[in-house]
Amino acid sequence: MALRRVSDWECPLQPIRRHSAITREAEQRAWQWCREFLAGAWRLVKADELEVSPVSGGLSSLLFRCCLPEHIPSVGDEPREVLLRVYGAILQGVDSLVLESVMFAILAERCLGPRLYGVFPEGRLEQFIPSRALRSHELQDPEKSAVIAIKMARFHYMEMPFTKEPTWLFGTMDQYIRKIKRLPPSDVPKVNLLEKYQLEKEIDYLRWALGPEALPPHVLPAEKGKHLGKGFPGRPYTNPLPWHPPKEGLFPAIYAPLPQSWRSPGREKWPSGTSVKFLESTPSPVVFCHNDIQEGNILLLSNPKTSAPLDKLMLIDFEYSSYNYRGFDIGNHFCEWIYNYDHNEWPFFQALTENYPSQEQQLHFIRNYLSEIQRNVTPSPEGQAQLEKEMLVEVNRFALASHIFWGLWSILQDALSTIEFGYLEYAQSRFQGYFKLKESLAPF
Repeated sequence: MALRRVSDWECPLQPIRRHSAITREAEQRAWQWCREFLAGAWRLVKADELEVSPVSGGLSSLLFRCCLPEHIPSVGDEPREVLLRVYGAILQGVDSLVLESVMFAILAERCLGPRLYGVFPEGRLEQFIPSRALRSHELQDPEKSAVIAIKMARFHYMEMPFTKEPTWLFGTMDQYIRKIKRLPPSDVPKVNLLEKYQLEKEIDYLRWALGPEALPPHVLPAEKGKHLGKGFPGRPYTNPLPWHPPKEGLFPAIYAPLPQSWRSPGREKWPSGTSVKFLESTPSPVVFCHNDIQEGNILLLSNPKTSAPLDKLMLIDFEYSSYNYRGFDIGNHFCEWIYNYDHNEWPFFQALTENYPSQEQQLHFIRNYLSEIQRNVTPSPEGQAQLEKEMLVEVNRFALASHIFWGLWSILQDALSTIEFGYLEYAQSRFQGYFKLKESLAPF
């Protein structure tokens, strides 16, 4: 969902309701932060002269555009406008806040995101980039979809100074479950959703099926666990300042056909219960994932460096980025094709299940993704077809985890956020999407 942002800090500004104006207190705090961190002409402007306006699109962060008035001349090379991001609901800890700030700074230095001007406990100051977020229907545009696939592949190719263990997905869902169980009695309906959908059992199923222990032995280069954080083994990392394409090709073991002996003999039937190796034949490399590539986190730049399609789009909002399974990042993106967050009536979103990408649209995305990863390697037509087939299975099965992850997130947001949005309705939509997708994948 657009601009999901969470922290352990209380927000000093009143959350923005739809169609509401910024408060005087908010303007005062914005002026203090800009004056302190930007210096130059920002130290000359008076509090009542600073131009501060809300930026729409956030469902958990509060966003403000701060501008110097025209009559205040620049002193040096300080920016004349910035984006102020104020953290919202209490969902993540201080450690996550620090890691996200480090990540943001690294990506900015690599020209892969906005510049960072200041960090403080309540939020940060970022480069304001003239642009607009994509609309959900634009994800279906073939040219834009190809660009997103290539940018995702490049993102996956990065090496970052964070743990390479893929613990983020299930660790965060465990944290959400614990927090939901600790909600006060007034929030019983939210807690009841856990029982209604038997979410803990479903998470245990996914944990067992998707975790590193579920990967087949042939995926591991030498001993169990060495694949973690290797991304696409066999290709040395090149620090993209700016992006440099990969020099080598695919690691054969990641994409090799699975041994027949390792496949479940009865997978053509869907057994009762959840303790089934539904995803056991779904190896997925662990790479640095964005984990939230949806329309609100993709900017269409107003003034791109060139007219090339790749320069027109920019990925933003890396607060959920971590080493994770590649299948989750792509499957999550496909799930977001369904959801329109620009709906102006309650619950302020639409779930258009018919917009889930068709096999043809998924293959278009996958082929562009693989073209960036393969580069100088040209598989045989049979080999390429096998890669595409296996990747289709991989991303659609990992999409299951996306539904549960953001459903749990939304239950907590309903308890903590004052932003006007149908969080409980959204949570139930995601859980229903999970079971519908799970049923549709049963024959595979």
